[in-house]
Amino acid sequence: VGEVMSMKACLCALIIRSANEVAAQIAEHVGGTEQNFIDMMNQRAAEIGCTNTHFANASGLPDPNHYSTAHDMALIMREGLKNKKFRKIIGITDYTIKPTNMNSESRVLHTHHPMLAPESSYYYDGCIGGKTGYTGEAGHCLASFAEIDGTEYILVTGGASGTGIPHINDALTVYNRLGAAAQALNEGEIK
Repeated sequence: VGEVMSMKACLCALIIRSANEVAAQIAEHVGGTEQNFIDMMNQRAAEIGCTNTHFANASGLPDPNHYSTAHDMALIMREGLKNKKFRKIIGITDYTIKPTNMNSESRVLHTHHPMLAPESSYYYDGCIGGKTGYTGEAGHCLASFAEIDGTEYILVTGGASGTGIPHINDALTVYNRLGAAAQALNEGEIK
């Protein structure tokens, strides 16, 4: 409470490290109150065609009245990608939060999205950005976008369970199959 950070630092903390407390602060800053921001989120979701989404908080933490579908998440991602700043931030892998009024040390953030992290065995060169998530009810989830053979794809996975990172494995399977199909099409194997 009381720490002052730039909006870019807040957005990077939110996207790169899933800083839920920052989500509430962004909501209050933009909407005046978190509830007003939530109302704005619900209105905007409806405007872009979401029919099975209702937000109850700014962070996505579990709440019986907070829900969505893969289709609606894809619509939300598509809308976000129209914004150049969103496109940039959703793909940032590293960001340093400079010292603030309450913290004299810099804080280095590094992505926990394995498809974006070059050192990860799950790194996917075509992945432009995305956001991972997890709740007990929704399982492991991912909203991502990648470029394959000159075409951008949005992929949303949800409900993945098991050990490790099953949502990333699911996404890699789909992206790799899309890549193989694009290559076959280019080579004339598919007409």
